[in-house]
Amino acid sequence: MKKIRYGFIGCGMMGQEHLRNIALLPASAVTRIFEPDDAMAGRALALAPGASRSASLEEVVRASDVDCLVITSPNFRHAEQLQKIASLRALPVLLEKPACTRLEDVRELQALALRYPAPVWVAMEYRYMPPVARLAEEVHSEANTGPITLLSIREHRFPFLVKVGDWNRFNRYTGGTLVEKCCHFFDLMRHLTRSEPVRIYASASVANNHLDETYPDGVPDILDNAYVIVDFASGQRAMLELCMFAEGARYQEEISVVGPRAKVECFVPGPGRFWPAHLGEPPTAQLVMSPREPKGPVVLEVPVDPQALAAGDHNGSTFYQHQRFRAAVLGEGPVEVSLKDGLAAVIMGLAAQESARTGQAIDLRSGLWKL
Repeated sequence: MKKIRYGFIGCGMMGQEHLRNIALLPASAVTRIFEPDDAMAGRALALAPGASRSASLEEVVRASDVDCLVITSPNFRHAEQLQKIASLRALPVLLEKPACTRLEDVRELQALALRYPAPVWVAMEYRYMPPVARLAEEVHSEANTGPITLLSIREHRFPFLVKVGDWNRFNRYTGGTLVEKCCHFFDLMRHLTRSEPVRIYASASVANNHLDETYPDGVPDILDNAYVIVDFASGQRAMLELCMFAEGARYQEEISVVGPRAKVECFVPGPGRFWPAHLGEPPTAQLVMSPREPKGPVVLEVPVDPQALAAGDHNGSTFYQHQRFRAAVLGEGPVEVSLKDGLAAVIMGLAAQESARTGQAIDLRSGLWKL
């Protein structure tokens, strides 16, 4: 089996989750890490003791012992770093979400996607959560549900965690909560409906989180709750409900898909490390099938490999995503989440942010917002 050698651009909290998961892959090694923060670099090197710390992005990209790249730097660095990599050496790239944070960057990366000769995979981990992947199989087969009509995604979770430099407290660095956090869900909407969005309306606010915090950049302005409605070209409709001050629930994500013959629901617990010890073992993800005839729900538990579950905060999905990315690097499998997919999710998030700001629905079929 051919060995794949990874170089990392940025290696904070999410980068370290990627390191733990790559360590579970066969014939895979991290050889180079560029991380400006000394504390984060130290933690990263402890997880990848065979790697060396590089002084710059350029040093990683040009290194002869690097076969592919993982970009896990802050959101607002992604576009410029991908452009820089393209100018140096076209290596396969796993790019953490969101692909970028501004419409101007979207257009530039759309052009780059047409000319970049190597695979670029955008890290939409939620597709690879085992219960969500099982849900997608049900939906795409249409055997039990029929063609889906309605899709609802609810995430009730904990507030944003602390990041180096507190960059994730401000819209200008994150793209806004509906980009930073919710691009995952907009990607799932496109993935599950197999259609393109035509209209987005959002209602959102900053209600509770971070209001007592002050930084050199001011008081945080990231949204902490929202409803977003999306109309698709196919006639299907989707809704997102986000609340980032509701981590006391049994499940963090709940996805409901309704077709003419059945409803199928997916329930995903949050990170096990946040589950209160006094409540016993963390819950297991579930899929619930509720046919119209014969009536009565059928509950299917969807357990996750314990090693994959322990290696990150995303229900094992980062490991399964890396399995497929590794295959793409070797030419043994397709890029399942393309740069085009990643940019579509960014446009949807930016449109939702603008709708929440203005109170107006955003038409995605023309003008600046056209996909």
